[in-house]
Amino acid sequence: MAESKPRPKIRKEAVPMPKQQPKVRAKNFNEVALGYTEEQALEEANRCLQCVKPQCVPGCPVEISIPIFIKLLKEKKFAEAIAEIKNKNALPAICGRVCPQEEQCQQCCVVGKIGEPINIGRLERFLADWERERGFMIPEKAPPTGKKMAVVGAGPAGLTVAAELVKLGHEVTMFEALHLPGGVLVYGIPEFRLPKSIVRAEVDYIEKLGVKLCPGRLIGRTYTIPELLKNGIDAVFIGSGAGLPQFMGLPGENVGGIYSANEFLSRVNLMKAYAFPEYDTPIRVGKHVVVIGGGNVAMDSARSALRLGAEEVCIVYRRSREELPARKEEVENAEEEGIVCKFLAAPLRFIGDEKGWVKAMECIYMELGQPDQSGRRRPIPIKGSEFTMDTDTVIVAIGRTPNPIIQRTTEGLAVTKWGTIVVDENGKTSLEGVYAGGDIVTGEATVISAMGAGKKAARAIHEYLMNKK
Repeated sequence: MAESKPRPKIRKEAVPMPKQQPKVRAKNFNEVALGYTEEQALEEANRCLQCVKPQCVPGCPVEISIPIFIKLLKEKKFAEAIAEIKNKNALPAICGRVCPQEEQCQQCCVVGKIGEPINIGRLERFLADWERERGFMIPEKAPPTGKKMAVVGAGPAGLTVAAELVKLGHEVTMFEALHLPGGVLVYGIPEFRLPKSIVRAEVDYIEKLGVKLCPGRLIGRTYTIPELLKNGIDAVFIGSGAGLPQFMGLPGENVGGIYSANEFLSRVNLMKAYAFPEYDTPIRVGKHVVVIGGGNVAMDSARSALRLGAEEVCIVYRRSREELPARKEEVENAEEEGIVCKFLAAPLRFIGDEKGWVKAMECIYMELGQPDQSGRRRPIPIKGSEFTMDTDTVIVAIGRTPNPIIQRTTEGLAVTKWGTIVVDENGKTSLEGVYAGGDIVTGEATVISAMGAGKKAARAIHEYLMNKK
């Protein structure tokens, strides 16, 4: 009886992603993570166990067949591997860069039980970049159904719905309020984390699938949802996101030099303030910048301010490091670049100078009590612990809420007290033929969760359209 060959030893450490050096990247807006080479991608792919019952797939909101694409990559069948991904995900280069894989597919990876999990997102990015450099492959579509679909918002949820439904043979028109498609991908995420050329290329792919893109159309003003449905549209998907900034309502918050993260990042990213005067969008950033908040938006704001010339950037967060909602990778990148995080502190008021510009911020130290509705321990002010920080620029990054224009112009559309749209498990709203998903439903969340909602809604919309007489 022949002896069975011993299984090759598994490499426990993941192949690291090459990056710009901190001192270099802190002075430019070029992409920080440089991507795997072919050799590195193959080395990382070879760590995959090809599990009989893979645990990673249920962790993917868009249901990518992860072991299959990794197996094809290992065999150097790159074209087949990216085609396998794009059967489920029309935005792989975006997801490979900004999706929190460590909390989803990679968290479930079996290899992660004995070492570091497979870097699934980085392999997805490698394949997406490989295809983009060679030209997109356009898959065959189903025959035309004669049904017309309107998608409101060209962000992650809307792009996903549009791509799914156009492949199924429906005629899809996508309306976007801004002059560029991408939603939060273009106005919210900095160039050094997600280059605009990547977003544009993946939108181009969706247009080549047959989706008609109409930028500069604000639904609720240009057209309302009822008007669309009365003029030949069979179904509508609302994916308009959460673009309305939140402030704290503190004394002095209206002095000069205090930005919402939404305005600050829109100026920097969408309007290219980082390239002033080549692009005529100036933005004032002082020497001492304070960012309030602890999510990815706070990290993006802080790192952008540093690149715009700030000498010191401090993130003020009212909980501890353990409760930080930002991705660990982004926190590490920020700290490598010299950004300081001040934990367990919160602002009380802003102090202006004689010209009406912020010069200081009064704060108070916090301690953590019992968990609140978010599951994180509630911050409680420590009486008598007030202190003052000097600052000449403040960026408020404490979240965004949906713009209410669609809700106010769509009679009968059920919404919550927070202005989010009420839907069932498939994204169906209270109105016939109207669906919604992404941040307009959940409030501000991740790109991939919006895409997952788009996938679910697309299936329900297809069924609705095919049964509609």
